[in-house]
Amino acid sequence: MSVSTAILRGVTGAYLLQAGYGKRNLPTEAAAGLQQFAATGIPQLQKMSPDTFGKFIAASELGIGTALLTPFVPNRVAGLALGAFSAGLLSMYFRNEAMTQADGIRPSEAGTALSKDAFLAAIAGALVAAK
Repeated sequence: MSVSTAILRGVTGAYLLQAGYGKRNLPTEAAAGLQQFAATGIPQLQKMSPDTFGKFIAASELGIGTALLTPFVPNRVAGLALGAFSAGLLSMYFRNEAMTQADGIRPSEAGTALSKDAFLAAIAGALVAAK
């Protein structure tokens, strides 16, 4: 594994582990709010119970973070997992009019925090393309 790949995987993996760890015991109300927002990008998520959704999102972040930090997981596998996750995040960004300016691309003030997830998609692309 190259140093540049290790940096991409290490920083991103640690970030996702921390995010997933923080969501492990999400209260039902918090999970419901997060689920409602996530459903703006992926409507099928609304079919889950809030508690199941909270466990799903925590497990997803923990699993992808672990895959990124585990050296024997191939770059392409880790990159594809991260790519799928970031695609879901970006779908919330692009499908929620309040997140973008009138052009539908540049972030509004409310969308700035979510627009940063484009970096996760870029890292995923770099990992998939890495040798």
